[in-house]
Amino acid sequence: MRHAGAMRAVMFDTYGVTPVLTDVPEPECDDEGVIVRVHATGVCRSDWHGWMGHDPSFLPMVPGHEYAGVVSAVGRSVSRIALGDRVTVPFACGCGYCEICVAGNMHVCRSQLQPGFTSWGSFADFVAVPFADTNIVVLPDDVSFIDAASLGCRLATAYRAVAKRGRIAPGDWLAVHGCGGVGLSAVHIAVALGARVVAVDVSAVALEAARDLGAEVVVLAADGVYVADAIAEATGGGAHVSIDAFGSIATMRASIECLRVLGRHVQIGLMLGEAADSAVPIGRVIARELELLGSHGMPATDYPELLALVASGAIQPSTLVGRVIPLEAAGEAVAAMSTPAIGAGMTVVDLTL
Repeated sequence: MRHAGAMRAVMFDTYGVTPVLTDVPEPECDDEGVIVRVHATGVCRSDWHGWMGHDPSFLPMVPGHEYAGVVSAVGRSVSRIALGDRVTVPFACGCGYCEICVAGNMHVCRSQLQPGFTSWGSFADFVAVPFADTNIVVLPDDVSFIDAASLGCRLATAYRAVAKRGRIAPGDWLAVHGCGGVGLSAVHIAVALGARVVAVDVSAVALEAARDLGAEVVVLAADGVYVADAIAEATGGGAHVSIDAFGSIATMRASIECLRVLGRHVQIGLMLGEAADSAVPIGRVIARELELLGSHGMPATDYPELLALVASGAIQPSTLVGRVIPLEAAGEAVAAMSTPAIGAGMTVVDLTL
């Protein structure tokens, strides 16, 4: 029997040990925050990194950072959000007061807060959202909770990388290196924005998924294939914008080397360990006047234009969802990412099941 003030949550207290469903106290609502009853939450590769201890956090931890639900409590200092609002939240939340946040870049606030890493996350019935007026995104009525949760980290991150950091234009060639969740999201978004896409991966299954989403050209990164030459030939000189959506020295270099003059490389994939301080082909960067750009999530202020594309049908998050599972299966879903299924699509937890 659940005690008053308790909620379900999937939690781990040791890195690498499968998270389990348990009862924990419900979060408290602070003056500038809200409480969201979670209806749906994505299972992301970043959850796996946190669970493995690659990005150490305090323990025990409740994972989850891609979620949507309904506001169930509102702090007394909150003015923009009301009880009952249907909402989603960026995975990186800002303080709302610093110079970076005031400029609209809350997702790179130096005091940023990330559910599932700096506080308990959304693999739970309720989650606390700090500085709600800064960080909450109110959903249009015609965007479902499942679709909104799938926007979360991957699709929102890909949107900012393609549209804002990469500044893709209709007719431009975009090369996407790595066709997992973020990479396929980038393909889908670029096609919706009128770009032409080359998809690169080591998996034929992943490349077929990219082709289904509108990629014109696919390149299997197999032994003996120089990816940059293949892309230059397919695009008539190289990509205008190229994204490393995987995160390795090989994919980062291939992304830079496949660019045409004045091209833009966007790094989304995390570079871990020694790769975090990788050498880049800087001679090529200088000679071709290339831009090297990082991309880390998306601020709440950018969500309305993405949601408008979703509402119009130009972007369809449901096409990226592979399976929907109940909360009790979330821990096993995180652990299963140790041997990820290629081309399986996103996994979303439906807390109403």
